[in-house]
This record gives sequence, structure tokens and C-alpha cells, in this order.
Amino acid sequence: MNSLFVKILLWFWATLVITTIGSALISGLASPRPYLLTRLVAFELKEARAAYESGGRQGLERFKERFQSVFSGEGVLTDAAGRDLLTGADESVLLAKTREESRFPPFRRGGAVIGRASDDGRYWFFFVIPRERLASWFLLPEHWWGMAAGIFLCYLLAFYLTQPVRRLQKAVESFGHGDLSARASSARHDELGDLARTFDRMADRIQTLVDAEHRLLLDISHELRSPLARLRVAVELARSGDDREGAINRIEKEAERLNGLVTGLLQVTRAEGDPGALRREPVRLDQLLEEIVADSSLEARARGCDVRLVEAQPAIVEGDAELLRRAVENVMRNAVLHAPQGTAVEATLDTGNGKAAVRIRDYGPGVPEEALPRLFDAFYRVETDRNRASGGVGLGLSIARRAIELHKGAIRAFNAAPGLAVEIDLPAAPA
Repeated sequence: MNSLFVKILLWFWATLVITTIGSALISGLASPRPYLLTRLVAFELKEARAAYESGGRQGLERFKERFQSVFSGEGVLTDAAGRDLLTGADESVLLAKTREESRFPPFRRGGAVIGRASDDGRYWFFFVIPRERLASWFLLPEHWWGMAAGIFLCYLLAFYLTQPVRRLQKAVESFGHGDLSARASSARHDELGDLARTFDRMADRIQTLVDAEHRLLLDISHELRSPLARLRVAVELARSGDDREGAINRIEKEAERLNGLVTGLLQVTRAEGDPGALRREPVRLDQLLEEIVADSSLEARARGCDVRLVEAQPAIVEGDAELLRRAVENVMRNAVLHAPQGTAVEATLDTGNGKAAVRIRDYGPGVPEEALPRLFDAFYRVETDRNRASGGVGLGLSIARRAIELHKGAIRAFNAAPGLAVEIDLPAAPA
């Protein structure tokens, strides 16, 4: 019953059945059929003949008055030549008109005449139906009500079929004009509903690809900042002559990290465009967190603070190691950027209830409570000294959220008084 073809077929079948039965019922109950009219004229011919032969013109006149009062039409009795036996007028034209009448006089315009000759051929009786009575003979009030009901049903059918098409047309037009959020949003379960939902899926796919393409350039420009900053520090150390070998190794490592970073950003963009392309492999989250803490320590010391791993319980998650690294590293770098000199950024990893929870806390000024819900929005910056000092563009935490959500996890931030704490929850895989 969800097929549009079946609905249309059943609708027209029902309309046809209702119309046929209704017309037959109305005609049978209220409308005189042609053969009944012919029999009626034959009966009235006998009555008029008897009245004329027994009472002469006076008897025929009384019959005519009675006939007109009952049938609201004129009854004329003539001889075989068509002469009116009451008035003597020549009514031969009625003979010609009777021969030209169709079988269904109510359909004729301009009046109708039904005539019948007596068996012996001496008399003709004509039933003259006046013009103003024709419509009432054929179109009774019941017919008008039936036609009105049919028109209403046709209107409903036309609206039912065209309304979702108009909605889809508006959505396509808006989408073509650049409104990528335009959707048909149909709740129907037939072919038109399937068409609207197909369009919505196509629009979602196109919007996702366009947004991912726009974010890719922004993400690359943002994500390059962290390894480039570490490269600058390593270059300065190499120039100063202190531990030149270690500085060169650091430069090589950061160069490799830059290459991996670009690959990771492309993977994030591709995974957002096609979540099925996301790599799934076991990742030791505790080891990953230890590496991020070690890598971030160099930048932290250059800013006069420290990064400390307080606790890291063993934990395994399913996902892409590089995407997870990018997410946690962005949160860590954000904390380092806003940590006051002489303080430490603390990182912990706890497990329980089928989850692995990473918590990173700084001891900076925190953020206003009203800014917390928007902290992970792209380009959002809290209007305080915290962001002005960092010089960021508000993409790091947004990228982290996208990567975590691709792994079916959640990320949130809250003020730890003092400082800001960010918690990352990921589904833990069996050991």
C-alpha cells in the first residue's frame, strides 16, 4: 500500500465505483427513464382519448388542466393529421419534432416532445416538456452534490500528489542557489517520499564534501603551527651549539611529523566525507598519551611551563592512531599555550565502564561559563587575554572534536578552578 501506483489505481477505482453506483442509484430513485416516459405518454393517450370521446372538448380541457398541474408540462391530443382537438390549431410540427427526438429527451436543448399514436391511428398524444424543466429532469440536487464531492476528491488527489513535488522543487531551487542546508524532509512512504529522501541524502553528501574541502585548507594552516614551532625551537638549539646532535634529530623527527600531519589531515577530511574509509586498528592509548606528553614537553619548556603525565592506565581503543594523536595533541597544545609560567599541564588516563577517559588540565585563567558550550566550534575565540595571547584562530579544539566524534567518542570542557580541564571519552576495546 506504500506504492504510489497502487494508491492512484485504487483511488480511481474507488471513484469509478462510487460514481457508477451513485449515478445508478440516483437515476433509479429519482429520474424517469426514457422507456417509462414512453409508457407514461401511452397511458395518458388513453386517458385523453377517453376524456375527449366521453366529454368532448370540455372533458379534454379538464384532462389537460389536470395533466399540466401534475406533470408541469403540456399535453396535446390531436387527430391523425396533427390538428389539436381542443383548439383546432395545426400541430403537425409536433409530429415532425417527435420523429427527430433522440431516445433521451432530457439531453436535448430548447425543450423536448414525446409523442405516441393510438393503436388505430386516429389520435396522437404529445407530451411537451418545457425548456426550464429540462435541467431539473436530468440534474437533480443529488447530482450537484455528487459532482461537488467528485471535484473535492479530485482536488485532494491533486494536492496529495503535487504538494511533495512542489516542496522538492523549492528545495532543489534553494540548493542550486547555494543554500546547501535546503532539504525536502518528506515523511511519506511511497515513491515521492523515496525521491525526497534520495535528494536529502545527496544534499547531505554534497554539503559534507564541500564543507570538508573548505575545512581542509584551514586545518592545514592551523595544524602546521605546532610542528613548525617545535622546529623553530630545535633550530635555535642547533644554532646555539648545545646538544646539536639532539637538535638535528629533533628537526628530522618534526619533518617526518609534518609529513604525517598532512597525511592525517587528509584522512580526517576523507573520513568526514566517507566515514567508511576510517581506519580501524587497536591503538594503545596510554602509550600514545605518553608520546604526546614527551613531544609537548619541548614546547612547554620554551614557554616556561611543564607537561606532566600524572597517571596513565593501560587502555586500548579501536581507531586511527594518527587521528587520535591529532585530537589529543591539539588539546594538549591548547593547554600549553594558556598555561602560566611556572605551572604544569597535567594529563591523566583512566579506564572504566567500557570507556577510556583522557583528561588534560592547565592552571590558567579558565574561560567564562557561557563560552564553554561553544569552545569546540570552529573559529570561536573567547574574547579574553587567554586567546589574544595565544594568537590562535579557533580551530584546534574544533579539529579535536571532529576526530573524536569520528571514533564514536565525546569531548567536553569545564573550568577546574583554577584552569581549564578537557575530558575525552572513547569506547574502550577488549584487552
